[in-house]
Amino acid sequence: MLHNENNTDLAAEDSLLAAIDLGSNSFHMVVAKLAHGELTTIDIMSEKVQLAAGIGPDGMLDEAAFERGLACLSRFAQRLADIPNDAIKIVGTNALREANNRNAFADAAEQVLNVPLEIIAGREEARLIYLGVSHTLANTPGARLVIDIGGGSTECIIGERFTPLEMESLHMGCVSFTQRYFTDGVLSEKNFKQAEYGALRELQVIRERYLETGWTSCVGSSGSIKAIRNAGIECGFSDELITRKSLQQLREKILSFENIDALEIPGVKPERTAILPAGLAILSALFESLGIEEMAFSEGALREGLLYDMAGRKNHEDVRERSISALSQRYHVDEQHAQRVEHTALLALAQVKESWALTGHAHHDMLSWAARTHEIGLTIAHSGFHKHSAYLLQHSDLAGFSALEQQLLSFLVRGNRRKFPREEFKQLPDARKETFKRLCVLLRLAVVLNRSRSSARLPAFDLKAESKQLSLRFPDGWLDMHPLTHMELEQEADYLKNADIKFTFS
Repeated sequence: MLHNENNTDLAAEDSLLAAIDLGSNSFHMVVAKLAHGELTTIDIMSEKVQLAAGIGPDGMLDEAAFERGLACLSRFAQRLADIPNDAIKIVGTNALREANNRNAFADAAEQVLNVPLEIIAGREEARLIYLGVSHTLANTPGARLVIDIGGGSTECIIGERFTPLEMESLHMGCVSFTQRYFTDGVLSEKNFKQAEYGALRELQVIRERYLETGWTSCVGSSGSIKAIRNAGIECGFSDELITRKSLQQLREKILSFENIDALEIPGVKPERTAILPAGLAILSALFESLGIEEMAFSEGALREGLLYDMAGRKNHEDVRERSISALSQRYHVDEQHAQRVEHTALLALAQVKESWALTGHAHHDMLSWAARTHEIGLTIAHSGFHKHSAYLLQHSDLAGFSALEQQLLSFLVRGNRRKFPREEFKQLPDARKETFKRLCVLLRLAVVLNRSRSSARLPAFDLKAESKQLSLRFPDGWLDMHPLTHMELEQEADYLKNADIKFTFS
């Protein structure tokens, strides 16, 4: 059971949620029931896919790995058939972040599952891992260090209760390190030390900062650390905790074998044995670099974090709201003006959402967030500020947002003024193009109508939309009294021709 110490924060409705984590080594799916503020696991599926092992020197995911991934998802899809799409969350991690053909895989995965695959940034992965771990542990005071060794990356987080304080995703994982340091399958002191030194080099970027922040307890999560813990217990090297001594003893046992193919370790599943030496080398380096003496284990991980993140959104506790608010404050947005633009954009959306197929909650949210952040680039420069705003939205670490969501939000803001951004539009996924072009048009109109930055209320306006047409009507005589707006709308009609939208107003 996924027990939530702060379960009054979760929605009380009875519903199913599903989370899928497309890891670099394995794909995992968990289905849970959300009832009376508590999440209860009802089904778990896991398959070893090894996406990371399928990335070649050209950075492309090879055909075999591509097909392994889709075949696994087709099996997951059968289990998800009766769960609403908006109750399913699918994320890709390091292997898909690294693969040059990640968009092709994401498109193919969406065809199989009928749900968008979101490829998340390393720090967003870290945030979700911490969320999953913290909800499966006692809600005790004091900072904790959470470590998750995946196939292609290792996440290190320091947090208190449910709040992460430091988050980092490092480029070292049990699959990638196996390929790099144990390519010949030979188990030797030399190979093991090289893997440890490689991990120590990666850890240099966080060591000083993490030691300065400090923690009172350390917790590990996910498959590699679980395998190391189980091996220590089964071999009699430790009880429940992973210790420095148990890591050294396990290392000696592994090095008593000459080759990975011959490796047999009690408590470790055969499919995980081949990547155990690399995982152990990484964990040993973590203990040494960060001065860790002992580590507990948590069953919570990324997929559990996804479930709690979804549960929070159902209860209107969306971390993305906090990210947008923090961004607006950081870049000193004129909040009153942003609210006026947001209000106008959402009024426009309400009038055309049926005819333009913009009825989803996500459409409302994305338009709202774009309106609130469209001027963050003014802090950099007034000239071309919409381009600066778009850059900040796409490249900032925004908790709760996937890379695709940041790209879509960046596009809306990039297109809020002047010429319609055709090049950026071409880069959007085909399935999102028409939807986000329409949202962009609504944001543009809201910006035009609030160009004077006046606190005076706009008149009631009538907005009607068809496939490629949009008509705007004001009360009689209003445009005659507002010549600047009239001129701006004429210019807007010309701009929208490049977006293949016929815009008329009166």
